[in-house]
Amino acid sequence: MIGLGCEVNQVHLVSEAHKLDQLRAGEQTPTFLTIQNSGGVRKTVEAAAAAVAKLLPAANALKRTPQPVSKLILAENCGGSDGNSGITANPALGVASDELVRYGGTSVLAETPEIYGAEHLLTRRAVSAAVGQKIVDLIHWWEAYARANGGSIDNNPSYGNKEGGLTTIYEKSLGAVAKGGQSPLAAVYAYAEEITTPGFGFMDTPGYDPVSMTGLVSGGCNVGVFTTGRGSVYGCKPAPCIKVATNTAIYNHMIEDMDINAGTILDGTETVEQVGQRIFEEIIAVASGKKTKSELAGLGDDEFAPWLLGAQF
Repeated sequence: MIGLGCEVNQVHLVSEAHKLDQLRAGEQTPTFLTIQNSGGVRKTVEAAAAAVAKLLPAANALKRTPQPVSKLILAENCGGSDGNSGITANPALGVASDELVRYGGTSVLAETPEIYGAEHLLTRRAVSAAVGQKIVDLIHWWEAYARANGGSIDNNPSYGNKEGGLTTIYEKSLGAVAKGGQSPLAAVYAYAEEITTPGFGFMDTPGYDPVSMTGLVSGGCNVGVFTTGRGSVYGCKPAPCIKVATNTAIYNHMIEDMDINAGTILDGTETVEQVGQRIFEEIIAVASGKKTKSELAGLGDDEFAPWLLGAQF
């Protein structure tokens, strides 16, 4: 981990806060460098390259081993939604989400501004009043956050969503919540919080796709499914990201970027359940090493985007 040396967010504070210098026996502690202490950019790069070289023997010794499906933590996201999202790709992903939960895995929905108006569909499924209250509290926080920034959460600001036929945030939210299937809501997480509870959960993230996926992956998601009706090409290289098109036209038009076509539901050739099963099987295949379209295209290196709150002094 590399920092400048005089900024507010010091690398040694990250180490202390997350106890990175107290790893288990046999693990190597991370190397922390600052450009100022190292003597400039070139010296820092050389020191970092040397630190990475020390890790290579351990990295090369790692081998794939069979793991249970229950080890998977799924990130659910949607972007560039259209009027088909809520009746094809999103409910199909909900079927896959429920199937993963049935196997003991974990599925995490996100994008709090995009459940606005449909949050009651989640609170009703909460395993406890405390879990449900967390959703309500998040909605209230977002209402205040939007007001403080001169906006309103009761809106659908996305140009692409409108071009795709969505009229209000409520219409979008009803479709977005469908990604979560029907499983009980077991946990609600803060942005990038470690995901520890198996089953279906929700993470507080913005609706901005790169920031949302960064939070989910940082929390522990190791595979993502991203539904899109307008054609998002988000890659998310820290964890593979499967793109599901909501309609056949966009799937064929952007076939080099889309992994699965949920438009077959509209075409009448498959049911929501059948497409959901295909998504679930694709999740297993990708977790087992199959390359997504984004990976094949080399996309994802520059899509790590943490959520920045408030004024930057």
